[in-house]
Amino acid sequence: MHPPRELSPSLAPAPWQRAALGANLLAPDGSLGVTIFEEMTGLALRTGAINLGQGFPDEDGPLEIREAARAAISAGANQYAPGKGLPQLREAVAAHQERFYGLTINPDTEVIVTTGATEGIAAALLAFAGPGDEVLTFEPFYDSYGAVIGLAGATHVTAPLLAPDFQPDMAALEAAFSERTRVVLLNNPHNPTGAVFPRSVLQRVVDLARKHGSIIITDEVYEHLTFGVSHLPVACLPGAAERTITISSAGKTFSLTGWKIGWLSGPAELVAAARTVKQFLTYSSGTPFQAAIAAGLALPDAFYTGIAADLEHKRNILRQGLAAAGFDVFSPQGTYFINVDTAPLGIEDSVDLARRLPALVGVAAIPVPVFCHPEGAARTRSLLRFAFCKRTEVLEEAAERLATLSGRL
Repeated sequence: MHPPRELSPSLAPAPWQRAALGANLLAPDGSLGVTIFEEMTGLALRTGAINLGQGFPDEDGPLEIREAARAAISAGANQYAPGKGLPQLREAVAAHQERFYGLTINPDTEVIVTTGATEGIAAALLAFAGPGDEVLTFEPFYDSYGAVIGLAGATHVTAPLLAPDFQPDMAALEAAFSERTRVVLLNNPHNPTGAVFPRSVLQRVVDLARKHGSIIITDEVYEHLTFGVSHLPVACLPGAAERTITISSAGKTFSLTGWKIGWLSGPAELVAAARTVKQFLTYSSGTPFQAAIAAGLALPDAFYTGIAADLEHKRNILRQGLAAAGFDVFSPQGTYFINVDTAPLGIEDSVDLARRLPALVGVAAIPVPVFCHPEGAARTRSLLRFAFCKRTEVLEEAAERLATLSGRL
């Protein structure tokens, strides 16, 4: 009998964890700690604060979609779906792309269903990027991007988005490309900034990707949540279709984030490569939920315009409270998120304020520097992100609380 192995009292982080997540996941002794999201959620629970940190709705999605899931369960759709997804959902995704964007895709060879957009991104990145490659994103960037790029062994290169409109510095974007740029991972509409990129920016990304032989992976989960502007898929642009994988999901559109049903589409050879990886991640995703989302994608146009209008109203409620607090407020054109600058209040360290805010006024937020590498963290040091995908009465209460902030500092 072998003696029990001795375990180190402090788990040392793997190299990819240090490279991808840096100080945001490391405890003071260099061991693995908790993310800022877990920390802020814990603070909100302990103080009774309204949690506007994490981006998930506090209301369920459309009843007809939920009823469709119940019906699918009752009908016996409870075993593995095909690895590439139920045919009716792949067909519904293809119909959605044609209906909204005029994109014609083959549901049999150019679509796969994934366990949320996060798995789709992971499968695509792991399929195409590896040691010696570079993956380019805008910065700030959604936190899972850095982690998966690190898992792939690739190098994460960033191009900055600049306040107040969080559009890229085009010279910096061009300089960020190199002969090693294997993948451009583009999030539009953009989390955490709320920016929606215009055609000119997207076309420049496509042109640079063509020049350098790069694949484009687009994360478009907020495609239907834009305010006063229209979403333009990268795959629609000249020169993009043959090199672009488009990823979206049901979670944000239908307020069903817990179902984790996403999809990935693009040229058959690129989709096949991503599918090869996906089958060793989860193989298959929730069967009854896939059937229900297929029905949901066929909802009338009024549903899609309605969810955007409702979310814009909620954005405006929170924006007023943030302005009353004394922040410099950057109004987003899309997503669930609104960003502010704490500098007008004489506060340059948003991480410190985020840790104090739940006790000060009973609201929790996320500091933007955690979505950046060290240089970007310094540039965004005074920025905070708030989520407004909550019930109207919750946002009204949060706005009232925030309006008292300057008197409590």
